[in-house]
Amino acid sequence: MSWIRTVPFGEAAGKLRAIYNRVKGPDDNVDNILMAHSLRPHTLEGHMTLYKYVLHHSANKLPKWLLETIGTYVSLLNDCAYCVEHHFAGLRRLLADDTKSFAIRRAMEQGDLAPTISDGHLSPRDVAALDYAALLTRTPSAVSENHIEALRAAGFDDGEILEINQVTAYFAYANRTVLGLGVTTDGDALGLSPGDNDDPDNWGHN
Repeated sequence: MSWIRTVPFGEAAGKLRAIYNRVKGPDDNVDNILMAHSLRPHTLEGHMTLYKYVLHHSANKLPKWLLETIGTYVSLLNDCAYCVEHHFAGLRRLLADDTKSFAIRRAMEQGDLAPTISDGHLSPRDVAALDYAALLTRTPSAVSENHIEALRAAGFDDGEILEINQVTAYFAYANRTVLGLGVTTDGDALGLSPGDNDDPDNWGHN
């Protein structure tokens, strides 16, 4: 599951057990990326707060499927198979269209998003968000005000640009948590996420 010791749900006590009860999915399953924090429950709490607010908060204006697509793309660019598989599963569930889901994934894996526009699976606006995420992931110091202006020209307001930025930044953190600690998907239920956007304190995975 990871290269460091983790505390499974059945052995958790105190604050850790309380947080596990908030984040668990069916059959008391706790995602391995979250269990990797088990020796420091306060960082698990911080991780879940950021994750919930960035991807699953009712105040976000961008559609959740686009945010999940950005997260999947960033994870592909960082070679983080764990986050790719988790969030692509979430993307498939949200889109409920495997033809579209796999076409988007194939384009991201090939590094050429143009076909997704020509086949109608993504809009030029969607691709502009993904291009910004790719640049911020690969060469963050190359991002300039011109790239923000390009997002505005594509039709995003500044709050939506902030959402794109924060999802990209969150996945840089999540990918490095996984890759730096050797977290695997062994035993995980793929594609579960906090679904109640209207309750920011609801961290349950379903």
